[in-house]
Amino acid sequence: MPQQPIPVHVILGFLGVGKTTAIRRLLQSRPGDERWAVLVNEFGEVGIDGALLSETGVAVREVPGGCMCCVAGLPMQIGLNMLIQREKPDRLLIEPTGLGHPSKILETLTGDLYAGTLNLASTLCLVDPRRLSEEKVRSNVQFNDQVAVADVLVANKTDLCNEQDMVRFREWAASWEPPKTRIEETQQGRVDPQWLMVPHKERPVSNAHAHDHHHHAQEPKESLSLEAQPWECIANEGDGHYSCGWRIAADYIFSHDELLSFCHSGGWQRLKGVVCTDRGWLALNMVDGMLTVQSVDEAAEIRLEIIDSTPLEQSTLDQTVRGLLI
Repeated sequence: MPQQPIPVHVILGFLGVGKTTAIRRLLQSRPGDERWAVLVNEFGEVGIDGALLSETGVAVREVPGGCMCCVAGLPMQIGLNMLIQREKPDRLLIEPTGLGHPSKILETLTGDLYAGTLNLASTLCLVDPRRLSEEKVRSNVQFNDQVAVADVLVANKTDLCNEQDMVRFREWAASWEPPKTRIEETQQGRVDPQWLMVPHKERPVSNAHAHDHHHHAQEPKESLSLEAQPWECIANEGDGHYSCGWRIAADYIFSHDELLSFCHSGGWQRLKGVVCTDRGWLALNMVDGMLTVQSVDEAAEIRLEIIDSTPLEQSTLDQTVRGLLI
């Protein structure tokens, strides 16, 4: 009997909207007899989301360092091919960077290369209704085209919204043409698995060539073994954003109190990490000045990433982070 194409779902959303949390929730609810896999792409170089998703026991492949479709799409294709061949998943989830444009990703998934192998199923886009009041968000081409291609539009973080935020979201969400198949509201990434069952419909973007100008100052680097180099600090820039990230051997221990103080000190747009402290392993996630800290299982390595819209002083930050060790 010929093998059916693997359903693929693209989970979109702007920086910090809660895509990784939503995917973790979906993975927890997957049927026990199904094998799922995740391809995750981050703007930064060290792959925090991949480390968090690996905790779920599901196969995860990372494409760090910017848009997975740059370099003629090869990073994305390599990641996809490895997941398909090694894991033979029954369902595949893709989490692109929140700063990327979706056109090339969807073109790759629906192109001749994966015809008969992959079936593009429902595409979900998460939105933080509070950010619809920001002109820089509403006018951002990546944001608008992530929403444009979505079959299911989801307002996340509704527990943090006021009534004006929600009224604005509902009016805005209902204005999209063609209409969304589903418009949903949730909090803390609680995405209903049934939303994945919505059939995919091709939807036009506002600027199909936006990706043509999407670039980064450098191509993604190949990570070194932490056995040979137990402390790695890497920077990246593009799309008007800058990142500074660390991969650190798991036997380094940070001061819990000093680490949290550091997280609050910079006023950065985004900070996230999986870090070993003197109070155990923690997952850190800071968006818009709000820090969430959760206990997690021991990881294979420490990862920390800062993202901001202004240049970051890599050497100064690296020296500061080293000073947080006990």
